[in-house]
Amino acid sequence: MKHHARWLGAPACLLLALPFVTLVQETPWRSFAIAPADLASARVSLGLGLVALGLIAVLGTPLAFWLARTKSRTRGVVDVLVLASLLTPPLAMGILLVSAYGPYSALGKPLAAAGYLISNNIGAFILAQLYGGLAYYVMSARTAFEAVSRSVEEAAETLGATPWHVFWLVTLPLSARGLLAGLALAWVRVIGEFGIVMIFAYFPQGMPVQLYINLQNDGLDSVYALVWVLLLAALPFPLWMLSRRTITFRGSCT
Repeated sequence: MKHHARWLGAPACLLLALPFVTLVQETPWRSFAIAPADLASARVSLGLGLVALGLIAVLGTPLAFWLARTKSRTRGVVDVLVLASLLTPPLAMGILLVSAYGPYSALGKPLAAAGYLISNNIGAFILAQLYGGLAYYVMSARTAFEAVSRSVEEAAETLGATPWHVFWLVTLPLSARGLLAGLALAWVRVIGEFGIVMIFAYFPQGMPVQLYINLQNDGLDSVYALVWVLLLAALPFPLWMLSRRTITFRGSCT
């Protein structure tokens, strides 16, 4: 049975590998070139994506820690909010953001009157990425915090450490790998977000929107170079985190 078990996953592996093998085969390597518009979109996605990722860490870490430690009845309501944000289809979320932050919304009108328009600009782009990745990070970070033993934290408290010191010196280091894994997942969502951005922040154009424009204007052959750039921007961080977790797991079993 063990001899044959390795073949049970072969169909799924072939299914997963086929798109990447096809990408390598179909890419026009002899004429491979990245157009100026593609480079500009890469700068937009990478630069603003890093800003969004920083905001996700700053806003999501306290919320995840609270969810992991609180016994408040309001935790259920917050859980629903996080899950609703995570499960809402991107196109629907884009429409919701236009309704909430657009120039004709209750919040958007006074902001627009004060000269702060949140639509099709840098602020809207970062906000779209924030909504695209925040819930994913909160869920992963919460799991990481829950994995930290309360007895270790309580031991630090009995030695005179303040709650703030316990968090920074005990909880955060012990949960760091899980938090980084959450950031890696959020990064993939941020860098590849299309649906929310398409509705709420079409400008400035990041890589997903530029891919759509290239595909519509020039066909499939025009997108391969930018697809490679997008994959090289999105995948190394999460793949590195996955490899570290795999190595650690194997090491703990030997």
